Amino acid sequence: MSDQAGSGGDDLANVSISFKDCTPEICPYDQSFYAYRIDLVPNAVFLALFGVSLIGFLAVFAFTRRGGVFTIAMVLGLICEILGYAGRIMSWQNQWSENGFLMQICFIPCDIISLILQAAGGGLAASAFHTGESTDVGDNIMIAGLAFQVFTLLVFMLLSTDFLINTLRRRRALGSVAALDQDPVLVAMRRSWMFKAFPPALALSTICIFWRSVFRVAELSNGWSGDLMGRQDLFVGFEGVMITVAVLVLNVFHPSLCFGEIMDRKFAADVGGNRKEARQSEFEMLPEAKPSTATSVTDARGSSLNTNDVEREV
Repeated sequence: MSDQAGSGGDDLANVSISFKDCTPEICPYDQSFYAYRIDLVPNAVFLALFGVSLIGFLAVFAFTRRGGVFTIAMVLGLICEILGYAGRIMSWQNQWSENGFLMQICFIPCDIISLILQAAGGGLAASAFHTGESTDVGDNIMIAGLAFQVFTLLVFMLLSTDFLINTLRRRRALGSVAALDQDPVLVAMRRSWMFKAFPPALALSTICIFWRSVFRVAELSNGWSGDLMGRQDLFVGFEGVMITVAVLVLNVFHPSLCFGEIMDRKFAADVGGNRKEARQSEFEMLPEAKPSTATSVTDARGSSLNTNDVEREV
């Protein structure tokens, strides 16, 4: 890719400059990888906030030793965010540097398929850029990855809403005592304000990620030179702010803090045992399986045998 010098004097007006040799003195910023001059402050702030969030998730796990899988997922996502904003800060120093630009293409990997598609699309687009070919194929694959991300998030939100509605209906129909497990630990957990705040917190986090993904689809659908791609304010608001809120709200309402000891495996086994005992007691209450009936038959047989033994002795 080459570009004409935009601000180097009349003697440079007709000089063809290699893209990689561009500098702010001889090439306009809108001819760089970005269609705007990167603002350092918001990118540095987001980088710091994601770093604090990462430390927070690790600290909660170190303190509680719970939610290992959740912690791994969040840590991996935050590492990607940190690398992404580190790439944007690198690009602030040189917006024609390819390394920083490629680092920030893929941000949070919400699922493997979406990440593979976005990474593959980004790789194809970068390869096409080097050879001077069209990047449409790579762009379309990246859009497919983002669209799949939006689809899976939408399905998750619909299923979560369905679960909430069914739970509320069951509670209205049976009452809270009959509808919900009355294990003392579970009752105490449901009464805690942290647990009550967790569903709204999770909903807020999910909506933020969903909104971000929709924005990224719209942004990339117009290509790298589209109007949305050149709006740094929209990127900061719909990408940076959305993901920051999504992770920070889960720092505060961490599942390990909201669910407490029910996340421990040992407690889970105890809960299973209690539920098994509850099912057994419910079975014994059925008319077909009254314990008294089985006992009376056994006693009757025993009584008969004892009577015969007495008669034989006589």
